[in-house]
Amino acid sequence: MTSATEPLTVHLAVYNTLADWETGHAVAHINNPEYQTRPGRYRVRTVGPTTEPITTTGGLRIVPDIALPDLDPQNSAMLILPGAADYMTGGLTEFIDAAAGFLDAGVPVAGICGATVAMAHRGLLDGRRHTSNAAEALSWTGYSGAADYVDEPAVTDRSRSGHLITAAAMHPVPFAREIFAELDLYSPETLAAWTKLYSGDPAGYHELMAANS
Repeated sequence: MTSATEPLTVHLAVYNTLADWETGHAVAHINNPEYQTRPGRYRVRTVGPTTEPITTTGGLRIVPDIALPDLDPQNSAMLILPGAADYMTGGLTEFIDAAAGFLDAGVPVAGICGATVAMAHRGLLDGRRHTSNAAEALSWTGYSGAADYVDEPAVTDRSRSGHLITAAAMHPVPFAREIFAELDLYSPETLAAWTKLYSGDPAGYHELMAANS
């Protein structure tokens, strides 16, 4: 268990073909204490299939901090699953099994793009509000959750313990926003201003400064 004096750990799954752009905003700002309501409350640690290096879609080489068998939801504040080409070919099922374990333990999970497809196939989206790249991206899995699909960039389902965040690959900023809200990283005013700024509205900068003056 994490001691009261240590940061809570947000685990970022890393694996070959990881889509670099999908979690950059979330990871960078979780690790940046600026504007946070409780600076330094969280840290991000990577978890891979093993501790051997992986290569992202962008060609970056990442050495995981821990291997998946050592991941324990009781020592985590959240598991973030980026998309990856390997999800679309039926790979990385061990990470979806881990996500199921997190949800069962009442620990939040955030998945984007291909991770949502794999979660649908595993049945993790059934009975939960969710989104993905498109409804059609999930329909081929034969899952039973189509009635709970929401046509939004990112969605958080809090209907059960183990809250679930899902998002489309094209919307890393809304994905980060939902993650920050779930972690209570920023005040509501700061989160609204951050979202406006990183969605391309320069007015968000002035609102961000005002919210933290």
